[in-house]
Formats: sequence, structure tokens, C-alpha cells
Amino acid sequence: MTPDPISQGVLAGDARAIARAISLVEDDADAGRELISQIYQHTGRAYLIGVTGAPGVGKSTLVDRLVTEARRAGSTVGVLAIDPTSPFSGGAILGDRVRMSTHSHDADVFVRSMATRGHLGGLAAATSDAALVLDAAGKNIVMIETVGVGQDEVDIVRTADVSIVTLVPGTGDEVQALKAGIMEIADIFVVNKADREGADRTVASIEALLSLQSFGPQEWRPPIVKTEATTGRGLPELLDAIERFRRHTAPAAGERRRTRAEWRVRELIAQRFVQHVEATVLGPGEFDAMLDRIARREVDPYTAADEIVTRALRTGE
Repeated sequence: MTPDPISQGVLAGDARAIARAISLVEDDADAGRELISQIYQHTGRAYLIGVTGAPGVGKSTLVDRLVTEARRAGSTVGVLAIDPTSPFSGGAILGDRVRMSTHSHDADVFVRSMATRGHLGGLAAATSDAALVLDAAGKNIVMIETVGVGQDEVDIVRTADVSIVTLVPGTGDEVQALKAGIMEIADIFVVNKADREGADRTVASIEALLSLQSFGPQEWRPPIVKTEATTGRGLPELLDAIERFRRHTAPAAGERRRTRAEWRVRELIAQRFVQHVEATVLGPGEFDAMLDRIARREVDPYTAADEIVTRALRTGE
């Protein structure tokens, strides 16, 4: 397979090629797939840091500070800031890229906003592939900031090497964190805007929730770090927590990435099967007609799905 100019540019770390490559994996299924196949053997070296939390907790400012500290330590950094989808263009609203403009002239920092385009879970559908592009481009660290939609942002644990859950005092987040798996995905808790009243109470609430779980002698217990992202207070402690987690999980890094690969392959198989069904199994308007039958209670969803699968298998014989 002869590498195309875009993949060659990505491997050389060219910013324009990186931008074009991420656009391909977002917009063009065939070209994006071809690109990933060309660069994949050059990936697996970057460390992926996921930052999640509800809107308004200061994720963008926190990521901006982490980028600054990482650059100070000599690391090259890629940032994927997942934005809400613009109702007009269908693209990212670009708020995060604007807020991180302090690094716009640093050739060793690449920041990209990506639209969710209706994808649930806090990430854009192409986030994993975009992270591979940045990895292949030689970025030592890739930071992924989720869109901030609430308690559904659990996809980050399937993408990042470390998941940072960000909370702020006085918003009830310590209660909301109990819901929908947010507690389970946190490798590190950050209580940002710790200069606010109630910060210690938020820390105590998280500690109380953690005390309900049992941690073995060799198990990682998520630390709680208080930060003020606007001033940089607590950032050294957060970086230390990230590094300790990285060392702690290093022996199991291969297993963790294998688990992520399994999830990704299953996701791609499901997508390809649906595309196959729509393109070759069902006739024009047939799927809509089946949905109408389900809505009228003439057939249940399981029976409808079984019928489609049976027909798909027959067409493959």
C-alpha cells in the first residue's frame, strides 16, 4: 500500500495534513478508513487524557493549563475539544478552540474542535480515529475534553488512558456523580474552582461515596485534587496524580488497550452491518414502513430486528 500525501504529512507532523486527516475521518468513511489503515502501525505511543464533567466546571481552562504544564515539561500535545453541534452548519461551535487560543502559535500543540453530530456519550463519533491521527503525528499526549452534557459521558473511558472527572462546589455535582456511571469512570476526581465556598464539602462528599467501595491493596483508589484552573493552583498535584496513575496501570496497559480495541471493533461491526442492511437488504422506504408497523403495535421491535437479521444472512449466502 503506497502512502498518500495526507498520511505522509501526518507522519511528518504537518499541521495542515493533520487537520485534513481529521476532517477525512469525520466526513468521509472510505477515505478515512484508508487513512487509518496507512497510519495505524505508527500509533500506540501517545498517552490519552480524558477530561469530563458537566457544563461550567471549567474543563476548557483546566485543559488549557494542562497543555501549558505539559509543554513546559517538553511534551508535544494534541487536544480534541468536543463541542456541541451548530444547528446551522452541522459543525462544531468552536468555543473550546477559541478559549485555547493561547497555544495557537505553538507548533507542538494541535487543537481541534469536533462536533458531536448527535452522537451520545459526550464524544464525537470519530474521536477515536482523530486521536489515532494525533498519535501518528507524534504527539506525546492527547487530551480529550468531552462536550459536557451531564451524566451520559461514559464513552471517554473507552477512549482515554486516564479519565478525569471534574466537579465544582455548590452545584450538586457530588450528588449527580452517583448517577449513570460517572463514579465508575473516574480515575481521578478534580474539584475545580476550589476557592469557592463549599469546596471542602464537595471533597468530603466524594470521599464518602468512595468509602462505600472496597479497594484492594493493589487497586487504584481515585484521588481527589482541588484546583483553581484560572490561577494554576493545584495543577502540579493533578499532574502528579496523572503520572502516579500512569505508573500504577503500566503493567496492565496492554490489556486496557486490548479492551478498547474490542469495543471499537464491535462498534465498527455494528455500523457496517447497519450500512449493509440499508444498502442491500431493505428496499426503498421499507425501513420506514417497518417503523410505522412497530408504532402501530403490529409487530414488536425484537421480531422486526430478527426479520432483518435473517434476511441479511440470506443475502450473504
